[in-house]
Amino acid sequence: MWRRQRTFLEAFGVMAKALANGSQAAGTQEDCEGGSRRRSWGLLVTAGVGGTLVALYAVATPFVAPALRKVIAAAKKGFKAVGYELNPWLVWYSRYRAWRDGVHQNTRFYISDLWKVSFSHYTNVVVFGVPQMMPQLEKKLEEELECNARIIACRFPFPCWIPDHTTGEGIDTVWAYDLKHSRGCETKNLEITPETES
Repeated sequence: MWRRQRTFLEAFGVMAKALANGSQAAGTQEDCEGGSRRRSWGLLVTAGVGGTLVALYAVATPFVAPALRKVIAAAKKGFKAVGYELNPWLVWYSRYRAWRDGVHQNTRFYISDLWKVSFSHYTNVVVFGVPQMMPQLEKKLEEELECNARIIACRFPFPCWIPDHTTGEGIDTVWAYDLKHSRGCETKNLEITPETES
């Protein structure tokens, strides 16, 4: 009987150890599963953010890249170039590109609302806009710029001004406007009125 009790106790001890090891293993397994879940969520979040940034880059690059290239090209020719953009990511990217291309001394990029900026102290303005904003921007520039100002519109022309020069095709079309000619055209149009009888 003593032998049976001992065998039973030994068996019970083995079972108790097995259960204890099993619960530790289960805890370890739960920890592993919890860690695995956290890693999975981390990977999903990283993939989501990365995918969003790639999509944003893919959508914005065709529109922004030509504009940025032209600003950097102007800075390389010695012009002081200033850019205004509401999107902070595009501003930081522009600053990086100017630094990378060695023209950061001649360029400044600001996070700013275009409609709150005064253009009165500029003589050359390059615009990368969308069709919906061009009529209001045309009016703003005409009110704020001096008569000798030159305006370059990329991708979309101004609706009322007649360009002095046009170059490029498709999305690479550029319209050059001399403000004194645009104002002169308006003055000429106002002067040509039917004569009234005296």
